[in-house]
Amino acid sequence: MCLAAGVSRAGYYRQWEESEPEEAEMGVRAEMQKIVVTHRRRYGYRRVTAELHRQGMKVNHKRVLRLMRSDNLLAVRRRKYILTTDSRHDYQVAMNLAGRMTVTGINQLWIADITYIRLRRECLYLAVVIDRFSRKVIGWALDGTLAARLPVAALEQAIAQRQPPPGVVHHSDQGVQYASEEYRAVLAAHGMTPSMSQPANPYDNAACESFMKTLKQEEIYCRQYQDRQELAGCVEDFLENYYNRQRLHSALDYNTPEEFEQTLAAAAAETGDMSKTTATLKYFKRPKEKQKPGRRPETEQT
Repeated sequence: MCLAAGVSRAGYYRQWEESEPEEAEMGVRAEMQKIVVTHRRRYGYRRVTAELHRQGMKVNHKRVLRLMRSDNLLAVRRRKYILTTDSRHDYQVAMNLAGRMTVTGINQLWIADITYIRLRRECLYLAVVIDRFSRKVIGWALDGTLAARLPVAALEQAIAQRQPPPGVVHHSDQGVQYASEEYRAVLAAHGMTPSMSQPANPYDNAACESFMKTLKQEEIYCRQYQDRQELAGCVEDFLENYYNRQRLHSALDYNTPEEFEQTLAAAAAETGDMSKTTATLKYFKRPKEKQKPGRRPETEQT
C-alpha cells in the first residue's frame, strides 16, 4: 500500500501512531457519554470508570474525570438539609446495637430513616427500610404526614418482601415515629430487636443517611414533580429498578445490590456454608484499674 501510494513506510507508521490515541480517546468519549445519558447524569467519574471497566475498557479514573470535565458531563450536586427527626418524647429509647455488630449476611441488620420532599402544592415524606449488608431498599412508603403509619407501612412492606427470620436488628434514629408503641408492636410481632442511634449523631446511621443523599441528588433535585402521583411513580422507578438493579454501589465493589445478593446466594448454595447467616456482637469491657504497690485489691477491702 505504501509503494502504491508513493509514501514511505516510516511516514505511514508515524502518522498511524499519532492518530491512534485520538481514535481511542474518541471511543472512550462515546462510551462515556452513553453511560452518562443512560444514568441521566447521576454517575460521577468513579462510577463511570467502573462501568467502563465492566465493559472491558482499560481506562484510568483520572482520564475519565478529565474527559467528563471537558465535555461538561460531571454530575450536578445540590445539598439541602431539613430536620425530620423529633427525639423529644417520653417513649422508651432502645440501645444502640448496630454500632457493635459485625454484619456477615442479609436479614441481620435493617436500617430505616425518613426524609422530606417538597412539591409545588404540598409537602410529602418518604420512609425507607434498607438491608445494611447489601444496601438494598426492601421497603418504602410515601405519605403527607409524619405519623407512625408512614414508617410502619415501609416496615410492613419490607417484612412481606423478605420474610425475615426472628432476630433481625432494626436500627433507626430516636424519632418519635420509631419509638412509638405502634411501631414497636410490629417489631415485636416479628421477633425483631430495636436499635437506635445517639441523639444528634447521624454517623450511627451513616449508611441510610448516605442513601438519602443519593436519592435527593440523583432523583429528587433533578426533577420538577407536578403532583403526588408523578412523584410516587418516579420514586418507585428509582428505588425498584434503578437503585436496586442498575446503579453500581461503591461499598459493594461496584456491584448493584441485586447482583450482590445473587452472588452471595449462589456462593452459599455452592459451598453449603451457612456461617454467614448470623451476625456477631461486640461487647466493650471496662479496663481494669492498676493496683498501687502494697495495696490490697478492692475485692478484699472491707
